[in-house]
Amino acid sequence: MDDGGWLLIRFSGTEPLLRVYTETTDQAAVQAILADGKQLAGV
Repeated sequence: MDDGGWLLIRFSGTEPLLRVYTETTDQAAVQAILADGKQLAGV
């Protein structure tokens, strides 16, 4: 992302889960980024 943030989508190694993580300097954007990640993953 422009601010150096990132989005990570991965399967859990120990549970039947898909994990979506983000890091950004824009606290207000966290939920929107996570929602985009879930959409990309088809969740």
